[in-house]
Amino acid sequence: MVRRMQHGLFTAALAVALALAGGVRLPAQEVVDRIAARVENDVILESELRALGRYQILVDGKAEGDAQILDRLIDQWVVRTEADASHFPHPSDAEVQREVERLMQSFASPQEYETRKKQTGLRDSEIRAIVTSQLYLRGYLDSRFRAAVQVDAKAIEEFYQKAVVPRAQARGQAPPSLEAASDTIQEALVQQGIDEQADRWLKESRARLHVDKLIDEGAK
Repeated sequence: MVRRMQHGLFTAALAVALALAGGVRLPAQEVVDRIAARVENDVILESELRALGRYQILVDGKAEGDAQILDRLIDQWVVRTEADASHFPHPSDAEVQREVERLMQSFASPQEYETRKKQTGLRDSEIRAIVTSQLYLRGYLDSRFRAAVQVDAKAIEEFYQKAVVPRAQARGQAPPSLEAASDTIQEALVQQGIDEQADRWLKESRARLHVDKLIDEGAK
């Protein structure tokens, strides 16, 4: 879930309720935005769906279908509602800036990033808003579920033998020692546990929600 949020969510995104401000005043008869879904007494707008789809293209090179993106936005609504109710702290400007820089550095060059961004039509402010939302949602899920995830030495060694060593060998490289890789493996397993617990919680939460989807369920 969280991983999905990072690409979307939550990987995972992550991921986001955006108020997209248009710079040009449109004629009164032209539809500016539409409702994609009603969730309890709130709404998810088509502009939010479009923005997340463009962000997926920026990060992954492609976007999911509208129905899948809408499901992610509904999940994010659940997480955000819980986080807001608990007064979970929002990320600082410095944290957001570091995450934006990590995104930029994931591309082969600054030019590639700018080219992909131009292709999606996303503005810097929109990217920053989505990144901010992802950090907020990931942070809340981490704080809610991390303490319940337990990783023992056996699980770390098993992951090392089944994942780390074969991957290094496939690349023609010597694998790191188990001791050197232990902390990284433990964090990966903790994140996996957080994802699993978050998924279960979201399924239970979604079952209690009143959701009215207004887009085609078969959209791809």
